[in-house]
Amino acid sequence: MIQFIRNITQSRTAWGILLGSTLFFELCGMVFQHVMGLQPCVMCIYQRVAILGIMAGALIGFINPRNWILRWTGLLIWAYSSIEGLRLALRHTDLQLNPSPFNTCDLFVTFPQWLPLDRWMPWFFNATGDCAELQWQFLSWTMPQWLIVSFGIYAIISFIIIAGNLIKGRCCG
Repeated sequence: MIQFIRNITQSRTAWGILLGSTLFFELCGMVFQHVMGLQPCVMCIYQRVAILGIMAGALIGFINPRNWILRWTGLLIWAYSSIEGLRLALRHTDLQLNPSPFNTCDLFVTFPQWLPLDRWMPWFFNATGDCAELQWQFLSWTMPQWLIVSFGIYAIISFIIIAGNLIKGRCCG
């Protein structure tokens, strides 16, 4: 099993699947925003950036998965972005399920001055919605609740793959 996990990370197919899944989520976000008319909030935009982080890790790993520097860079960016996305989704869910004037998100997204994404691409990074507003549900779960599941799966898989690459020794002759 350990050798199988190691082989997966050295395959462009696996990195391509990860890249494709993140592209799917970003396209879904665009459909929700620009077709269905849902207004993304600050937390939505930050979660969108976390998905882009996983996508960046997948792209780096896809470039040359046999190169250990690129592979590990991709794995670590994937794991970090998954954890950060999970943290954001948990916070967003708390804002929606426990609305309070004392429990709110920022009014505007905050990007570094050297990377003002909300000004460069407002159609993608501009937040116009309210974090506490329930705009969409599926099977009685809100969007951030579904993102908890998604980021959780991404994080668990990244941890399994990182562990499989760290474990030394031979496996299953």
